[in-house]
Amino acid sequence: MRVTNNMLVNNMVYNLNQNLRTLEKLQYQQSTGKKFRVPSDDPIGASKSLKFNTDISKLEQYKRNAKDAISWMTDTEAALGEIVEVLHRANELTVDAANGTKTTEDLNKIKEEIDQLKEHLVQIANTTYAGRHIFSGYKTDMPLLVVDENDNNKFTGDLVLNSDEIFTYNVGVSEQVQVNTVGIKIFGVGDIDPDDFKSSFNGELTANDGNQSTLIKVFEDLSEALENNDPDAIQEAIGNIEKSHEQVLAVRAEVGAKMNRLELTEKKLAIQIDSVKELLSYNEDVDIAEIFMHLNTAQNVYVSSLMTGARIIQPTLVEFLLSS
Repeated sequence: MRVTNNMLVNNMVYNLNQNLRTLEKLQYQQSTGKKFRVPSDDPIGASKSLKFNTDISKLEQYKRNAKDAISWMTDTEAALGEIVEVLHRANELTVDAANGTKTTEDLNKIKEEIDQLKEHLVQIANTTYAGRHIFSGYKTDMPLLVVDENDNNKFTGDLVLNSDEIFTYNVGVSEQVQVNTVGIKIFGVGDIDPDDFKSSFNGELTANDGNQSTLIKVFEDLSEALENNDPDAIQEAIGNIEKSHEQVLAVRAEVGAKMNRLELTEKKLAIQIDSVKELLSYNEDVDIAEIFMHLNTAQNVYVSSLMTGARIIQPTLVEFLLSS
């Protein structure tokens, strides 16, 4: 086969372009630190990177959810702690009032403080986190307790203790955690006998509109007993307050256990995120030292191909005459 000058030139240009593409690719990798720019550069690597980035996004969202849930439950735990303090103080006052040595004036002073503690309980019942009421079940836009025209603290709307009341956060694949504490567990509802206030809440418990909080009623009955100087009613209030105290402590322990779980989950998610990021880096990040070496080699190859091409191309007539 006859090799023409045109064939030599075409081959030289093709090889020069190939070397130039290699040089450009290495320069891109050096400047960005990434192995590929478009999926066609490495289809398998690009597919892996897409999956890793998707996994990282999901894990980071789970971590944000866990962090938000911890904040929610931190506020819940603080509110429960306040309720415990209120009940502890109410118990002290009631025991003091029940000793039979208090005058009417003394009982009135105790009554005034009991009334203030009751109002504080109402405020705690309507505690919010980021504008959401933490004890109102899924009705986070509504306060748990409202005061009606008769100055009775009543539940808002129809509160039903069932799965619909549960407010959950996704903190992992098929992993959910309930973050809200339904107020009925703490404040009671309706016509429930205070003696049964510590009963199990596993079943469905419904409060119709206007039903009064049992815990608040304990304080109202105590206030009335103090006003009327009724020793039997005051003594009964001690037992009701103690039962309420035990119930709140049980709920508080449940919240604490969930917080511990969420903190462990958050740490686990942080480790998983770091692990996937390491895999992503291994998949798409270049070895800088190796790239510098390949880049120097590519530059030498390109310069050598230019010099070789200059010798292959036949000189023009003018250059031939000048050289002779």
